[in-house]
Amino acid sequence: MIMSLRFAFSRLSIQPVVQQNMLSNTLVPKITSNMMTRSMASQKHKNLLRYAKGYRGRSKNCFRIAIRRVQKAWQYAYRDRRQQRREWRKLWIVRIQAGVRQYQWNYSRFMPALQQSHVQLNRKVLADLSANEPFAFK
Repeated sequence: MIMSLRFAFSRLSIQPVVQQNMLSNTLVPKITSNMMTRSMASQKHKNLLRYAKGYRGRSKNCFRIAIRRVQKAWQYAYRDRRQQRREWRKLWIVRIQAGVRQYQWNYSRFMPALQQSHVQLNRKVLADLSANEPFAFK
């Protein structure tokens, strides 16, 4: 039973105060006042409402609405992390294209030529070179 209580407390990020029982020589969790007032479900609600802080309307304080908004926010975050990577890649390609065009090349011929010459610079570094060192592509 002690292990299951410790597991439950560790999931809630509450550290129980453990005292030793003199009669049976076992460890017994000492219940403090803040543990007595909040049940497990109530603690889950409180933790989820922390994620919903700053939302508009009842989404910030009504659990049933907040759980939907938080889940949707996590979906948007997952999707937008991938979109952000796509946007950066597009930006790097545009910058490389601009740097290469000065010397009558285009991107679609420049990248295979780099691969054949065994230059192992990624698009991020090439874009930085084209922005800060324009003569690097000469």
